[in-house]
Amino acid sequence: MTRIPHETSGEPNPLQALTLDRLRQRTSMKWRTYPEDVLPLWVAEMDVPLAEPVVRAVTDALHLGDTGYAAGTAYAEALAAFAGKRWGWEGLAVERTAIVPDVMLGVVEMLKLVTGPGDTVVVNPPVYPPFYLFVEHMDRRVAEAPLGADGRIDLEALESSFRQAVADGRRAAYLLCNPHNPTGTVHTEAELSAVAGLAERYGVRVVADEIHAPLVLGGAGFVPYLSVPGAERGLSLMSASKGWNLPGLKAALAVAGPGAAADLDRMPEEVGHGPSHVAVIAHTAALRDGVTWLDALLSGLDGNRRLLAGLLAEHLPAIRYRPGDATYLAWLDCRALGVGDDPADVFLHRGRVALSSGLPFGTGGTGHARLNLATSQEVLVEAVRRMAAALR
Repeated sequence: MTRIPHETSGEPNPLQALTLDRLRQRTSMKWRTYPEDVLPLWVAEMDVPLAEPVVRAVTDALHLGDTGYAAGTAYAEALAAFAGKRWGWEGLAVERTAIVPDVMLGVVEMLKLVTGPGDTVVVNPPVYPPFYLFVEHMDRRVAEAPLGADGRIDLEALESSFRQAVADGRRAAYLLCNPHNPTGTVHTEAELSAVAGLAERYGVRVVADEIHAPLVLGGAGFVPYLSVPGAERGLSLMSASKGWNLPGLKAALAVAGPGAAADLDRMPEEVGHGPSHVAVIAHTAALRDGVTWLDALLSGLDGNRRLLAGLLAEHLPAIRYRPGDATYLAWLDCRALGVGDDPADVFLHRGRVALSSGLPFGTGGTGHARLNLATSQEVLVEAVRRMAAALR
């Protein structure tokens, strides 16, 4: 695939647009979970104003009273056009998509299509904690194939997990995080092709959570799982939610490879009643008209990634941080600090900085914390200052 590099948008950095006082007026989870003296750098919400095309599209819909039920394929068409231009992927067929309430609920519905109660779902820890919670809630068994020491998919561990998952003749699925949360790893075409080969060999169905796909930084290139050879029976979940800070506007798309179209057709009709029509309008506008805003965001995130690395090297050199190529999440190895299994708890209570605890991320999460760097540089500087002071 030929990928078009990110362009310099000329738009101002949205991460520098809002003051802390303005942000504290928000009533979402990020700003209401902890007291006002805590800097919240945990849950996946960005400290940005919305892209103007999104604001305009939603405002126009409200003025029209266009607040009914979601319909049509505009969202899928916008995603297909974005995928073609951004990733050089022309294989996203609108007729093989379905609107779902959000990515994780879409994951649940896709797993229901390809597995049954008691079947195994393989994950790559450390990984987004809801992978465990949602899978176990739907009466599937989670099996771990931990990432390698380099933070990449360990194909030997994955094959071993696949082999065990199907050993008793049961069905199995692999819940792939691409790009990976929390490490920011962008899986390569070679890695994903190898995954597809293993999945076909063992009869394991791949369901890819690709919600962070728009957030690939620098020169790295995102490879959609369904674009690689052998992935025809795969299923993917995509959304504008993370890229444009729309988690409160619920809508996502399930995308099927050619060999999974019949599976997607079996999804119950009522699942498509869950997404918000206004959210679909917002996500469509983001993908279609919000690319210059996204490029400005990515430039700002790249600067924050480098700033955080420098701050940690100067003030907390015992923390190991390998900047990822995607997402706005930083996975911090704090084991050398000697503060126990849950450094996020120490930083919260001693430093008044809220990070995500590494423990719920599964194997490899002990002694780690996840930091959301989608904020202003001033907040990042203050957060690291507080974290360092917490250890003195």
